[in-house]
Amino acid sequence: MTPRRPTAQAWHDVRLPLRRVEARVTGEVPERRDDVWPFDIPAVAQLLREGLDLGPATVLVGENGAGKSTLVEGIAMAYGLNPEGGSTGAQHTTRPSESPLHQHLQLVRHAGSATRWGFFLRAETMHSFYTYVDGMFGEDFHGRSHGEGFLDLFTGHRFTDKFGLYVFDEPESALSFTSQLHLLAVLLGLMERGDSQVLLATHSPVLASLPGATLLQLDEDGYRPAAWEDLDLVDHYRRFLDGPERYLRHLR
Repeated sequence: MTPRRPTAQAWHDVRLPLRRVEARVTGEVPERRDDVWPFDIPAVAQLLREGLDLGPATVLVGENGAGKSTLVEGIAMAYGLNPEGGSTGAQHTTRPSESPLHQHLQLVRHAGSATRWGFFLRAETMHSFYTYVDGMFGEDFHGRSHGEGFLDLFTGHRFTDKFGLYVFDEPESALSFTSQLHLLAVLLGLMERGDSQVLLATHSPVLASLPGATLLQLDEDGYRPAAWEDLDLVDHYRRFLDGPERYLRHLR
């Protein structure tokens, strides 16, 4: 029997850095208690129980405390990235606050990808990251507004010359609607190259609309795939924009 030729999508996927994230079962695995943070977060417990397949782009959405940032931080650190952000090899820290999740994860890589490069953008630590890289490549991020600094980073050489794993934790925090569209275009460009992979945690319905991404809704039960139009995030924004007073009267 003639072997089946891989589909175009299959050829695309094998060039990506990661195929799957799952619980670590080899080497020295630290002990853990499933009733303490972060292992008591339903989404974290599900990841360790079932694992998570990663395609060209995976977008995590959900309420504060659902575990979005914990998951992307853990995966970024398991990949070898600095918990406070930056590209592979970045070394800067302010106050360690990361969870030990990364010690319990193992990454299954695609055999067709040799890259170990990655970049982690963590919105809450961008000030310290700017200080770390200030002047390193002729840039002056502190001399720009918060949002302009983000855009400079997105459109700079780190996002145009490199291929690998791009991890984002709530990058919309500094961005206007128009700037979010700029970032969406950057993410689309990374996906279309076929050699870079996106993992994104967001509260933005704009960024969650990333075409071709796998959307995961996080809640008190863990995470589940969802269509963009069915996300709680999208539903709440639609309802608010259709009639703000329906929400505002409950705040008075």
